[in-house]
Amino acid sequence: MDVKKIAIFASGSGTNAQNIIEYFSDNERVIVDSLWTNNPNAYALERAKMLGAETFVFTRDDLVNTPKLVEELKKRNVNLIVLAGFLWLMPLNLIQNFKVINIHPALLPKYGGKGMYGMKVHQAVVENKENESGISVHFVTEKYDEGEIVFQAKCEVFPSDTPEDVAIKVHELEYKYFPEVIEKVLFGEN
Repeated sequence: MDVKKIAIFASGSGTNAQNIIEYFSDNERVIVDSLWTNNPNAYALERAKMLGAETFVFTRDDLVNTPKLVEELKKRNVNLIVLAGFLWLMPLNLIQNFKVINIHPALLPKYGGKGMYGMKVHQAVVENKENESGISVHFVTEKYDEGEIVFQAKCEVFPSDTPEDVAIKVHELEYKYFPEVIEKVLFGEN
């Protein structure tokens, strides 16, 4: 059987990371190998440890200026890097050596780019009186949110919705679809 390994990169609380680890916990074809973070205080570390995933903390220097991460990920036979709330731009050495996907909390190309993440995105959607929002899963390039879009799902935004309301709807889409999309990308089904 062709077993694939994923490494999750996260910077924050790790709800998507937890959802992904739980989704694949009984899957014979996919192993969540590890969780990587640039934030030693990220709650994602605790979530991953509780679910049995190995964790790593790294610095910007480790990511950008050394081959350390690439070498370790290769040694671990990782097939796919999944960005789940990871806020740093990915360097060329990683995207040349691995397939990397990201989830963005908006319908790209709208509301993407540097500084557009989390509640900032939902705030912009509400302020611009959009009637829909959603998620975009895309391949990662050297620029924020510009890679090929693999999958999108939409939710309705009502005039009475607050950014927090939009966040709840978008999180539901993330939890429902992101693990399925990861599996399709891993096995070339997208």
